[in-house]
Amino acid sequence: MSRVRVIGGGLAGCEAAWQLAQRGVEVDLYEQKGVRRHPAFQSDDLAELICSNSLRSDNPENAVGLLKNELRELGSLIMAAADQHRVPAGSSLAVDRVGFSREITEKILSHPLITLHRQEVTELDLTVPTILACGPLLEGALAEKLAELIHQDSLYFYDAVAPIVTRESVDFSSAYYKSRYDDENPGDYINCPLSREEFFAFYEALVSAKTIAVRNMDKEIYFEGCMPIEAMARRGMKTMLFGPLKPVGLEQDGKRPYAVVQLRRDDALDTLYNLVGFQTHLTFPEQKRVFSMIPALKNAEFVRYGVMHRNTYMNSPHVLNDHYGFRDYPLLYAAGQLTGVEGYIESTASGCYAALSLYQQLQGKEIRTLSRGTMIGAMASYISNPATTKLVPMNANFGIFQDPADVPAKEKKHLRIERALQEVRDYRDELAV
Repeated sequence: MSRVRVIGGGLAGCEAAWQLAQRGVEVDLYEQKGVRRHPAFQSDDLAELICSNSLRSDNPENAVGLLKNELRELGSLIMAAADQHRVPAGSSLAVDRVGFSREITEKILSHPLITLHRQEVTELDLTVPTILACGPLLEGALAEKLAELIHQDSLYFYDAVAPIVTRESVDFSSAYYKSRYDDENPGDYINCPLSREEFFAFYEALVSAKTIAVRNMDKEIYFEGCMPIEAMARRGMKTMLFGPLKPVGLEQDGKRPYAVVQLRRDDALDTLYNLVGFQTHLTFPEQKRVFSMIPALKNAEFVRYGVMHRNTYMNSPHVLNDHYGFRDYPLLYAAGQLTGVEGYIESTASGCYAALSLYQQLQGKEIRTLSRGTMIGAMASYISNPATTKLVPMNANFGIFQDPADVPAKEKKHLRIERALQEVRDYRDELAV
């Protein structure tokens, strides 16, 4: 069987390499970190989480929760590492980002069928089976080559990263532990309340603070799920109160604060916390000045400031099929946010599905696809629908999920979910034959 090239050592690339290698395929995994590192990255480890350390809800009846369980059924490397390195975060699956990435790096390096190449790829050999999982930070010669292949300009949006502070620098004379709506135990989040006067002062400082200029761009385009806090504030004062500063369910001693900033644990040692929903591209001095106006963070030690970076994605409906293969190049596949899926787990799922599709092709089999009655299949169908005139990056959601024609629309959710998981199990078992 042919060796496969996987370009990119992020979540999608590592998952793709693992799925292929676990089925006996030799993989050359290319990652440029170690030779050339984008400023958004902090280390040379594979599968580094740039933004939040949260993989979102782990509720099995939630869309992304279903997606996680589908990946677990398929033996996902990323999900196994996430489960092993999870940190308390209520109903969400959050991870110690350093331990998580190191675990994946060690698994990749120790697999006998995966060869890791620390080098930048500048060309695509269309005669070699390849999965392009170079991530949304794609730039340079390879980006130009891809644009040439698909005869179109790449699309883009801006993403931003939240700051991280040390737990010991949080003022607990003001802050308190609580998970939203959870009155039975102290909870997993540190909550930083603001009075009405404190919130108004914070808001005024935020909307007038200096931001880092966007180079060579006339327009900033944000993915709604990662909108910078200052951009959100400019939509109106109440926007934050219905978003990341929402106080509902976070009462203290029976009283509800006017606004609450939540901090989520970021490491296994319980020393670092990130500001939930505070993605930003304020200048570093402005972040220190404005965020220190939150009473519990008045003496906060910032170990990482928020940064902003440009994410690139293709116009996939005109380029890819419903299993992440390029329509015009039979041996070329894509995975990750480059395809228009949005989110850590969604990127992982695209890498898994692309790899399993390519595996079937290399075996000379007709490629079996998953239906829109699974979350993996629904996402692949969404980003490849030729009727789409403008692709919008999308998280997993039940709006793109579709029940079979002979199933009542009002069927109980748990039955829909079990049917989806059974389809994924059948798919997995068929590939093992």
